[in-house]
Amino acid sequence: MAKKSLIEKEKRKKELVKRYDAIRQSLKRQIKSSLSIQSKLTISNKLQSLPRSSAPVRLRNRCSLTGRPRSNYRDFGLSRHVLREMAHTCLLPGVSKSSW
Repeated sequence: MAKKSLIEKEKRKKELVKRYDAIRQSLKRQIKSSLSIQSKLTISNKLQSLPRSSAPVRLRNRCSLTGRPRSNYRDFGLSRHVLREMAHTCLLPGVSKSSW
């Protein structure tokens, strides 16, 4: 189980990314459409003045049940430990344990 403080910090980052997403996208479109270098520089300075944590790159995928930050499967949103346990108890439809 991950520390609750890190999980809460990640939730706050997600909210921040969601809040600044429209502003960030519009500034990026303006940079692409502007022709002069000076206007591109001023727009990029506005983009850089946004909070750092509002960039989607700073988000970390975590397990939805345990909060584990590593070895997550995107399709399920679970870590490998939880995925294996749920597959063994037949809680995931269409997933079966393979052995050879």
